[in-house]
This record gives sequence, structure tokens and C-alpha cells, in this order.
Amino acid sequence: MASSTNPKWSELEKIFSGMESVIVAFSGGVDSTLVAVAAHKVLGSKALAVTAVSPALAKRELEETIRIAESFGFAHRVIHTNEMAQEGYVANSPQRCYFCKTELYSQLTDLADKEAYQWVANGANTDDLGDYRPGLQAASEHKVRSPLVEAGLAKANVREIAKALDIPIWDKPAQPCLSSRIPYGTPVTIENLSKIEQAEDYLRGLGLKEVRARHHDRLCRIEVGEDEMEFAFGHRQEIVSAIKKIGYLWVSLDMSGLRSGSLNDQLKLTETPPLKKLTLC
Repeated sequence: MASSTNPKWSELEKIFSGMESVIVAFSGGVDSTLVAVAAHKVLGSKALAVTAVSPALAKRELEETIRIAESFGFAHRVIHTNEMAQEGYVANSPQRCYFCKTELYSQLTDLADKEAYQWVANGANTDDLGDYRPGLQAASEHKVRSPLVEAGLAKANVREIAKALDIPIWDKPAQPCLSSRIPYGTPVTIENLSKIEQAEDYLRGLGLKEVRARHHDRLCRIEVGEDEMEFAFGHRQEIVSAIKKIGYLWVSLDMSGLRSGSLNDQLKLTETPPLKKLTLC
């Protein structure tokens, strides 16, 4: 492969060579895709990519995981998680992702036990370690491995290797789950998740590549990349009309542009109970 001379890719292959078998939490983003591709290349049929479906996963993301798995020929399974039954998740505290990942990793580790897979792995990279990521605590508690972290891969390294491997989504923008569009403290509901998904599907269909539809009760606050701001503003009348039909009363375009994790601005992290120190297997 074109990336065979990349020392970080070689390290990633070495890590998987040391695994007997693995289940990969496969969301369809570039990080988990690279992990799934690497696991398949090294372990073949002893690697299984698993995508968790819930109301917080956009249908377009599920469809992309299926296309990628078919393209690269790796084993892929879809399961259904039930984080909506978790009070801590629905309440949407700053620890929401912890409850979500606890549900996911509980199912994946149970599956690994039942079908004799040695490890469960995720797509966390080294850049994630410096962000507010409660889900990493859930990974640590379930002994989920992070091969990209173990190999020292940051997001830029992941994209470089993915491009060399002809992974078509090598430059895909981050796509966190739909719940991340809802401010902390506002309950997560299926109705709100559906409205967010409809809004973002419309905006992407209009031609916007990187976009978030932030849910603020009756207001939809749209974030787009700096280079698409003029395009969005030029289509403001049709955007407003379409978003109101989805069920919002007001529609705004955030002048700050798209900022991944911008809803974390409401957090005073110094007042947030610290997570336990992470131990990466």
C-alpha cells in the first residue's frame, strides 16, 4: 500500500499484529474507518467492524458505513444501542457522552465475550486526549483500546494515511452524533434529534459541506464553515423557509462560523467534576 513507508502506519499494523482478534467501534468517520481498514488488513476475518444505530445517528452516516465496509471488504455488523433509556443520557448533562459510550462499550464487550474476540477498539486519536471527552472514561472502564493513540497518530496523521490508502472520506469533516447539537441541560428527545437531522440533511442537500444545526428550543442556530458563510447568507430566504417547515420558529446564522464542540462554551470546566485519570490499554 502507498502508506507502507509511513512509520506511524507501520506502528499501527504492528499493534494489530499483537492482537488475536478485535471488534472495532465503527462510526463511519475517518478515524474509525482507518482503524477498521487496518484491523481488516492485519487480522482479516478475525476483525469485525460494528456500527451502533440509535436515534442520534444520522441515517446518512449509517449508509456511509455500509458503503465503506462493502468497498474495503471487511466484516461489518449493525447493532442497536438504547442510550435513550439511560436517564443520565436523556438529561443531557456535560457527562452525556459518558452514558452513551458506556451503553456502546457494554454491548461491544458483551459481544466480544460471546463471540471470543480478544479486544474492543475505538477510533480515538491523540488530539482527542486534549479535549473534553467523557466518552474516553467509559472506554477506559471497559478496557477498550485506542490503536491510533497507541501508535501516536493525531488527526493530521490519520488523514494523511487515509488519503494514501485511497479511503474516500480521508478529508471528511468531523460528524459528532446529533445529540451534540443540543445544549447541555436541554433533554435529548427523539423529536429534537429528528428535527436536527432533517435540518442538516436539507442544508447539505443545498450544497453546504460542513454544517451544524444547533437546537435551541424553537430556534435553529446554523453554523457553517468560513468559506461557506457567503453561500449560506445568499440562500438565507430559502433556508429560513425550509427550516421553519421542519418546526422551528426562528432561524439564525452564527456569525462566528462553525466551531466543533461550540456548545462546550457554556461549560465552566473548572466547576465540572474531574474525570478519573485515563488508562489506555
